[in-house]
Amino acid sequence: MGSPRQQISATAWLLTLALIAALLALDWLLLGRRPHTVSLGEAIRWSTFYIAVALLFGVALGVIAGWGLGTQYFAGYLVEKSLSVDNLFVFVIIITTFAVPSERQAKVLTFGITVALALRAVFIALGATLLQTFSFMFLIFGLTLLATAVQLYRHRDADPTVEDNALVRAARRALPISDTYDGGRLVSRVDGRRVLTPLFVAVLALGSSDLLFAFDSIPAVFGVTEHAFIVFAANAFALLGLRALYFLVSELLGRLVYLSVGLAAILAFIGAKLVLEFAHDQAQSIPTLPTGLSLATIALLLAVTIVASAIKNRRDPDAVAHAGSLRDPDRQRRRHGPGGPGTPHDLHAISTAAPQPGATIQTHRKSQ
Repeated sequence: MGSPRQQISATAWLLTLALIAALLALDWLLLGRRPHTVSLGEAIRWSTFYIAVALLFGVALGVIAGWGLGTQYFAGYLVEKSLSVDNLFVFVIIITTFAVPSERQAKVLTFGITVALALRAVFIALGATLLQTFSFMFLIFGLTLLATAVQLYRHRDADPTVEDNALVRAARRALPISDTYDGGRLVSRVDGRRVLTPLFVAVLALGSSDLLFAFDSIPAVFGVTEHAFIVFAANAFALLGLRALYFLVSELLGRLVYLSVGLAAILAFIGAKLVLEFAHDQAQSIPTLPTGLSLATIALLLAVTIVASAIKNRRDPDAVAHAGSLRDPDRQRRRHGPGGPGTPHDLHAISTAAPQPGATIQTHRKSQ
């Protein structure tokens, strides 16, 4: 990453954006035609499709633009895909907390992913500008990832909560929100007054929670490439496959007992890589880590995480996975009180819960 960067043409950007827009349109077309509960077979087919598209994009990039960029893309995609598994934990918590009916879950996820993709595009543009303008941003990003890794490891047996989300708290206090769903509508009428449905709050929670994840995952991808194009493409293809992946692995998430530890290790590795990049800019004698080695290391950490989790589950079938939290769970419980929103979730129980259509939720609004 210390050598001059190869430029990405406007045509490449336009074609990539057109492909992503087409995939989003396909999602919305299928959802609009027939809202339904996603079966395991359908989830497998769509997950395979999105992963195949992402891999083919990487191969095409490598063939057309060179395998230097191709390798950077695959490393970035692997980083983003692995970190997106942590997103799934939070998605499970949000969808269960808001009792989203099973036939509406796909729509909520697609809404949230579309919002998240738009917000991430802005964040990626900002990050790329900062890195090009200020070389010390490599150090800032690197130290941020190292601090995140430490916090994630410290609170590896905790889970984030919906109440951690400032936008959701503000919406519950300030906006008129109904207690029941109205089909797939975001806005409804109750006693002649327009109100927002719980579906709207669930979409807000998904999109804004993903943006919080972006503060870690986007710097992490910048750790393997300086190209905003590759960072955006890796993020986009990882996010596009997230809806299908949710339905495929939501019931298996509770078995990845070492996921938070593995993700902490990946973030620490990439954080150290970014710090080395900064140090190399200051003194050329300090070595940097090549992209190929980074890709191999991240893949190895993922494999160790999965295998270790499988061994732990075999030895202790009652072991429960946690997403990990950047906040102190004891402090959260003291703030909200016993049994309040700060209480850790049993993700195995949550992932097997099945919200029923027409469910009523508590929106925690203040009385007017």
